[in-house]
Amino acid sequence: MVSIIDPFLKEKAFEVLPAPNLAGAKYSLAVPAFVADAGLKDFADIARFRKELDGKIFAIEPGNDGNALIQKMIDANQFGLEGFRMVESSEAGMLVEVQRAVDRHKFIVFLGWEPHPMNEKFKLAYLSGGDRVFGPNYGGAAVYTVVANGYLQRCPNVGALIRNLPRGFSPPDAIAAAVSAMLRGLPGKLTIRVRPAIPDTPRERIPIGVCLSASARIASANPGASRSIK
Repeated sequence: MVSIIDPFLKEKAFEVLPAPNLAGAKYSLAVPAFVADAGLKDFADIARFRKELDGKIFAIEPGNDGNALIQKMIDANQFGLEGFRMVESSEAGMLVEVQRAVDRHKFIVFLGWEPHPMNEKFKLAYLSGGDRVFGPNYGGAAVYTVVANGYLQRCPNVGALIRNLPRGFSPPDAIAAAVSAMLRGLPGKLTIRVRPAIPDTPRERIPIGVCLSASARIASANPGASRSIK
């Protein structure tokens, strides 16, 4: 991802907050847990299950850097993957295929990453042995928040919310899942524990709906209290 964002950073097209949301994020090939339990746990195992996988590795939209890494791996016959076909579609399209495979208890290997709601929705296992392709620690990376220039000054309350989001894996996955459900009009509730460092602000002065362009409601603005976005 660094090579993609670098030109924009040099042009100062947006602002990257200095503190990472989390470290140790994953970006690599993944399988449903039952597939790993059947023996497909490592990149070196993929070719052995060619028949069960129908010779396919599922990815997201064309032009994505993860897709390029997968195709390069196939072209170089790494791990004996010559003859495999990468299926490109979109994030949503790929996850539909994962859901279908899970429902039918069929084998599938696909491009996965964490944090993402997929880690809440499915029981997944990330394949080991892919350091030469995606990097060490399952394509380990740090995740940073990117905002438009001047956004934190225009919307200081949203800035306080962003800076105080909980760190770690499960909270970002849960937040992403809840926000995704909210934007699709599905029922859902997200509760965030706010750090006491945030100054007390009357509810009526928090323009969260304006700044996020979404229907949001702050249940309580007291420091240390839980805030709910529905």
